[in-house]
Amino acid sequence: MASIEDILELETLEKDIFRGSVHPSVLERTFGGQVAGQSLVSAARTVGEEFRVHSLHGYFLRPGNPSAPTVYLVDRIRDGRSFCTRQVTGIQDGNAIFTMSASFHTVDAGIEHQDTMPPVPEPEDLVDTQTIEKLAATELYQEWKDWDVRIVPADSTRRIPGITAQQRVWMRYREPLPDDPVFHVCTLAYMSDMTLLGASKVPHRGVVTQTASLDHAMWFLRPFRADEWLLYDQTSPSAGFGRALTQGRMFDRNGSMVAAVVQEGLTRIQRDPSKYGVETGNLA
Repeated sequence: MASIEDILELETLEKDIFRGSVHPSVLERTFGGQVAGQSLVSAARTVGEEFRVHSLHGYFLRPGNPSAPTVYLVDRIRDGRSFCTRQVTGIQDGNAIFTMSASFHTVDAGIEHQDTMPPVPEPEDLVDTQTIEKLAATELYQEWKDWDVRIVPADSTRRIPGITAQQRVWMRYREPLPDDPVFHVCTLAYMSDMTLLGASKVPHRGVVTQTASLDHAMWFLRPFRADEWLLYDQTSPSAGFGRALTQGRMFDRNGSMVAAVVQEGLTRIQRDPSKYGVETGNLA
């Protein structure tokens, strides 16, 4: 599989127009995190160095073809002194497959607080999913070989009363990454689509579903590195009518809350699982 550096390397075609290259993939559809990460790279290239991305809101409109390049058109919606906004559209074969708004902000002084990171085992004490034969053989985990993903067992973490679906995962990129903070933010946009929809499957083990990301929102709260361990604390407060709502908080090992994510995904009951090869279990 391609490295994250190669995935996030875009070609500039014209002012505010970029193209992502094609990389080998075992997936039938382009991984949503890839499109989100490349879109954010495109937006970040059009703002000054004094601006840092603080949020993105994206919609997955059509399945992407992993064998075809995606072209990203950036619209400069607003350029202010403290904030600027970009609208990005990802296009394949003349059709929009993804649209995203990204907001950038200069550093300001203000009030500060955050949630406490939940108590969980250290990642070194957990099993690398690439050593679990059943998981490593799935298409997604073949695609994610460069990512160290470690699931916190349910009996090794404290459940929150009233939370129906909960999942906690340690993850990081396996190899050292460049020091550029913007690169780590775009890498996290890719990572954030990994495993999150699986939180909705925790109460429904064995139920076969057709799954896909529908929309995705992120807020980047504090500095971090994507090649260092991050705890992804995931819940799914509701599922119904073929869709599931999921949300996640990301913490570094020091307990700093570095990002927050909300995603709605398709979780349609699949009558013919062999047609789609869709996973079961608690990960998506």
